[in-house]
Amino acid sequence: MKIKAQRLMAIKQIISSRKVSSQEELVVLLEAEGYKITQATLSRDLKYLKVAKVPDAETGYKYVVPESAQKQEEQVKQEEFPVSGVESIEFSGHLAIMKTRPGFANGIASVIDSHGPYEILGTIAGDDSILLISREGVSKSDVINALSLFMPGLKEKTL
Repeated sequence: MKIKAQRLMAIKQIISSRKVSSQEELVVLLEAEGYKITQATLSRDLKYLKVAKVPDAETGYKYVVPESAQKQEEQVKQEEFPVSGVESIEFSGHLAIMKTRPGFANGIASVIDSHGPYEILGTIAGDDSILLISREGVSKSDVINALSLFMPGLKEKTL
């Protein structure tokens, strides 16, 4: 069992420090570290470690350990969500209605609330719309600029 634990640590270390795109490549790297391993054993080890294969611009795909996969997934979500779910935003005084795709409103409102921009006092979300309440004396452009810091592309959806 000690050898398996060491091998698993070696797999995690190699995947964390290099861009490994295939099991064959990983077998060669493990052999260079002194581990004699079959592809079948490696496949079981990768499954045990919950290693994921994610797109990579240089190698096509690469293996990542779960912490790395989660960080990359969060980065993609931050870049694409929540703006991809917003259809429009319209203002009336210090109130704004943000129309979203069905089912997106709660998630988008949660992102807005978690960032907590000073300009926005609070949000109330339904299924496909969010009521944004801005602070007294805050302009429409102040709200849009504050939201655009973490929701790039929002300015194009303003009515």
